[in-house]
Amino acid sequence: MYYVGVDLAWGRRKPTGLAALDDDGRLVHVSAVTTDEEIVAALAPYVEGDCVVAVDAPLVVRNATGNRAAEAELNRDFARFDAGAHPSNTGKPELVSPRGALLADKLGLSLDPAPGNGRRAVEVYPHAATVSLFRLGRTLKYKNKTGRSLESLRGEMLVLMGLLEGLADADPALHVNGTWRTLVTAVEEAGRKSELRVVEDQVDAVLCAYVALFATRRPQQTTTYGDPEHGCIVTPALPEGLEPTPRERRSATAGDRVAAAVREYAVAQPSLRGAAEQAVALVRTVLDDAGINYLTVDGRAKSVASFAAKAARIEDGAPAYPDPLRDITDQVGVRVITYVHSDVAAVADLLGDQVVVRDDRDMGRETASQGRFGYASRHLLIELDAAREGQEAYELLRGRVVQVQIRTVLQHAWAEFEHDIRYKGTIPDEHVPDFDRRFTLAAGLLELADQEFETIRERLQQGLRVAPAEHVDDDPRISPRELAAFLAGQYADAGWSRTDHYAWISGLLLELGIASLDELGEVLRAVDSAALNERMDYRYPPGAVRRLDDALLAAYDEQYVALHGNSHRVPLLEARLARLRGQP
Repeated sequence: MYYVGVDLAWGRRKPTGLAALDDDGRLVHVSAVTTDEEIVAALAPYVEGDCVVAVDAPLVVRNATGNRAAEAELNRDFARFDAGAHPSNTGKPELVSPRGALLADKLGLSLDPAPGNGRRAVEVYPHAATVSLFRLGRTLKYKNKTGRSLESLRGEMLVLMGLLEGLADADPALHVNGTWRTLVTAVEEAGRKSELRVVEDQVDAVLCAYVALFATRRPQQTTTYGDPEHGCIVTPALPEGLEPTPRERRSATAGDRVAAAVREYAVAQPSLRGAAEQAVALVRTVLDDAGINYLTVDGRAKSVASFAAKAARIEDGAPAYPDPLRDITDQVGVRVITYVHSDVAAVADLLGDQVVVRDDRDMGRETASQGRFGYASRHLLIELDAAREGQEAYELLRGRVVQVQIRTVLQHAWAEFEHDIRYKGTIPDEHVPDFDRRFTLAAGLLELADQEFETIRERLQQGLRVAPAEHVDDDPRISPRELAAFLAGQYADAGWSRTDHYAWISGLLLELGIASLDELGEVLRAVDSAALNERMDYRYPPGAVRRLDDALLAAYDEQYVALHGNSHRVPLLEARLARLRGQP
């Protein structure tokens, strides 16, 4: 059975939004078309069998003037929430033969909303539905009217889209799809109000489709205003005790608190994107400076729609995030992917030494403590340390927490696949137990694979010797492979560094006139490694390249700082040099 939404345009030259949900609440179609013929063609696959088609337009109009009884009754409940319906009567030429009724006839649908009619069309009203579904004190102002700016319309639309995404945890649930994500992006990037309007029609259609699903699954929480003979409107019932928000106070209800938070978040989004870029730069700089090996470091600012969906989440009948702007801590996120599990701990220890860590959760350990295999990742909440607070490079991070997720490439693969498959609602209910078992089995196998990769690396480090020299006629530098093998023997307790770091420091060696491993060995023999380690006081396992970097700094002093290849990090090297000299 399908639940179809039609945001029907008044004129035949304006776009009509269409949407369809399957029996599990999955969004299987969303589009915008213009003509009745296009509407019929697009909906044909979803109205062949039993279906409920929810239409945002009058279907039955008998009265010559004023309101229908349905509108009068609905307005008594919802007008005070700014959700009153406009009058429908045959005095309006377009309602003598309503377009919605003609469309229902072409689709072969009954206009009686009674559940016994297997293929039926029902009239719905999105504004009233949003008030009831999301407990709004007043409607969201996402419709274009005089005085409403592009940014205000965008913010309200993203609030609505976020609230609809939040229905993934409702009963009945709504599960959006990839096309929906495209609509979210279109709203976030819209440069004109007309671009928002195209999305608005489709979002309203999705809302209409959900009302059809809700009315079918939750008839006791559904109100039908009016009667089939004179026209009726079906909507989720007004929650008991819900009162309109006083106009001078816009945050009285839970729904309004969410809306207000999302509006504020939407305004802050551009600076959050900048903060995410600075957070990625911060983490990369810290890792690169320490010579820690990693695969990738990337980051993002949480999208407005994702923030809205999370802000609207309800757990045990209460808001999961009573103060969304404060309680949702992953507004700015960074993800570090490492090769092996020991590097996860190394990254966490390094960040603990370099910045302020407000929280540290080992999700893999928590899962294991419950005797299960599953999601494994290290989650840190970090803030700038005092030394970086005043640096212009991190000005957007001042006073802000950043969530850093650290996991191995195998843990990441499992998490991404499970999220994409399981949490987007694409598994039929009857297959959930089998998929749970298979996901658990996969998690256990990947944990074993992580352990084997760790063992392989440990044995390679223990048995690695200087590799045969690679002769490259046009490159006088020590080859990265030779250098990696040499440093594995020189610093047996150090972790591997990134491949590109070996090539980078080989260039610095050439600037110093060191073009062979013999010459490098002679330089390092003159360095007091024990004294160097004591002065640097490493509180994390530095990579091999970092160990060499510090040894060269100790050996060449300010000459090393002045190298052309170090021009981008002079302040950092000067700070390290001061530590080597025992200066505060």
